[in-house]
Amino acid sequence: MLRTRLFLGLLPLLLILVGTGAYAIKVDRELAGSLSRDLVQNYRAISALLQMRESARLMSSALGDARFGNTLAAQRAFEAQRATFTGLLMHQSTGSVGSPRATLVAALDREFQTFVAGVEPVLRGGGAGSLSEQKSDSSAIYRVLGAIETLSKRDAAAAEQTAARVEQLAATTERILLTAIVGAVILSLFVAWWLAASLLRPIKALTASAVAVGEGDLDRTVPEVSGDELGQLAHAFNAMSAKLRSYREATLAKVLRTQRTMEATLTSAPDPVFVVDRDGTHAVRNPAATLLAAEPDFAGGKFPPVLAEALERVLASGEHYLPTDYGRAIALRVGRDERHYLPRILAIGDKLTEFKGAAVILQDVTKFRLLDDAKTNLVGTVSHELKTPLTSLRMAVYLLLEQKIDGLTATQRELLESARDDADRLLRILDNLLDLARLEAGASTLNRRQVELAPFLEEIARETRGFAEPAGQTLTVTVAPALAGASVMIDPDRLRHVFMNLLTNASKYSPAGGAIALSASAEPGFVRFAVHDQGPGIPADSVARVFDRFYRAPDQEKSGAGLGLAIAREIVVAHGGSIACTSTMGKGTEFHFVVPR
Repeated sequence: MLRTRLFLGLLPLLLILVGTGAYAIKVDRELAGSLSRDLVQNYRAISALLQMRESARLMSSALGDARFGNTLAAQRAFEAQRATFTGLLMHQSTGSVGSPRATLVAALDREFQTFVAGVEPVLRGGGAGSLSEQKSDSSAIYRVLGAIETLSKRDAAAAEQTAARVEQLAATTERILLTAIVGAVILSLFVAWWLAASLLRPIKALTASAVAVGEGDLDRTVPEVSGDELGQLAHAFNAMSAKLRSYREATLAKVLRTQRTMEATLTSAPDPVFVVDRDGTHAVRNPAATLLAAEPDFAGGKFPPVLAEALERVLASGEHYLPTDYGRAIALRVGRDERHYLPRILAIGDKLTEFKGAAVILQDVTKFRLLDDAKTNLVGTVSHELKTPLTSLRMAVYLLLEQKIDGLTATQRELLESARDDADRLLRILDNLLDLARLEAGASTLNRRQVELAPFLEEIARETRGFAEPAGQTLTVTVAPALAGASVMIDPDRLRHVFMNLLTNASKYSPAGGAIALSASAEPGFVRFAVHDQGPGIPADSVARVFDRFYRAPDQEKSGAGLGLAIAREIVVAHGGSIACTSTMGKGTEFHFVVPR
C-alpha cells in the first residue's frame, strides 16, 4: 500500500533521529551525572583546602602571639581556627571514604593532630619556649601545609582529568552528530529520489492522461503498475474513461438521431422556418424558408423591414413576438402569387452552447386572411343592406307613434314602442358592425390633430357625469404632472368613442355610490389612459377575450352586443397603440390603453 511505502521510506530517517536523540540523552545524563558531580566535588575540595590552609596559617600566627605573652587572646583565636580546620577536615574525611583520596586525608589528619599536640603546652603556659621546641612546632605546621598541598595537587589533577574526559566526550559527541547529520542528508536525498521515482511517475502519467481526456482523447489509459492507492486511482481513471467513451457514443447517437428528427421535422413543415443567430444571420432554414429566401423581398439574406424590426426587438429583449391579429400579417410574393404570413418570432437562448438567437416562423394565413376579409366584407355588405330597410321601418314606426293615429289600443301602442326600441338597438348594432368593418379593412381613416389632454378629458368627464351622477356615482379625473399642458396627436372623435364606451361600461357595472376614475400618465414615447371602476369584476378566464367581437362574459346581467370593446381596440390599434384589461373579482376592473405622443 502507498502508506506502507511511505512509512518504509521514512523509517531509516526515523531510526537515525531516534538513535541520535538517545545518544544525546545519554551524553546529557553523563554530563549532568558523574562528570558534573566529580567537578563539583573537586571544586568543593579545593575550596575547602584553601580555607584549611588559611586556618593553619592563622593557627600558626596565634601560636606566635602566645609565645609573646598574649596567651588568652591567642587561645581564643587558635581554638576558633582549630574548630574551623577540624570541621573542614571531617567533611574531607567523610567525602573521601572508599576513594584513593582517603589515604591523603588520613595523613593530613595525623599531621594536624601531631601539630596540635606539640603546641598545646605553649598555648597553656605561654612563653617563648626553647629553640628546639620552636623548630619542632614550625616543622609540624609545615608538614600540615605540605599535606594540604599534596591533597590540593591530587584534587587539581583529578579536576584536570575530569575536564579531559568532558573534552573527549564533547569531541566524540561532535563526531557522532556530524556523522548522523551527513548520513541523514544522504539518506534523505536517496529516499526523496526513490519516493519521487515511485510516486511521481504514475502521477505524471495520470496527469498526461487527464489532459488528453480533457482534449477529447477518451482512448487514453493510465498504466496500472501497482496494487496500492495509485494503482486503484489508475484503475478508477481507466474505468471513468471507459464510461465516458460509452456515454459519448450514446450521446453522439442520440444527437444524430435528434438532429435527423429535427431535420425531418423542419423539412416536413409547410410553413417557412428560419433560425437566426444574434446578429440576424440565417443559421438554419427549412425547404419552405429556403424557397422564400430566394425571393426579392429577402435580397441579400435580409428580412423585410417590418419583419426585421420585430426580429431586432426580440433579439434585444429576449421576449417572444406572438401576434394573433391577422392585421399583423405581412404580404410576401412567392413566385407569381402573393401570400400572407403571420410572423411568430421565438427568442432562443442556450447556456450550454452559448447560442443566442431566434426562430422566425412564418405561418401561412393566406386562406384565413381571405376568409377573414370575406367575412368582414360579408358583415359590412349585410349590415349596409340591412341598414336601409331597417331605417325605413324605424321611420315608419316613429311616424305611427308621433302622428297618434286614432284607433290604436294601449297594447298596439306598446307593441309599436317595443318595435321602435328594437329598431333603434338593431340600428346601433348595424352602425357598430359597419364601423368595425371599416376599421378592420382600413377604409376608415383617422383625422389626427394636436389636442390638449386636460381640456379633452374634462370634456369627456362632463359628458360622463350626465349619466353617472343620476346613478349616484362619482367621477374623478387625474392628469399626471408630467402631462400638465401637454398635447397629443390623435383623432379626438374616435378616441372620444373609446372613452365613452369604457366609461359607459364602468357606470353600467358600478354600484350606486361607486367611484369611477379616469387618469392619464406618461410613459416613454406614449400616453397611458386608464378607466377604473368598482364593479363586480371580470372572471380571469374571460379577461383575455373581452375584446373579441360578440363575446360577453358569462353570468352578465347587463345587456349588450359585445361589439363596443372590439371597436375600441381597433381604434386604439389604428392610433398605433394597444389596449388591455386587468380585473379582480369583487374589487373592480381597469381598462387601460396607450397611444403614441
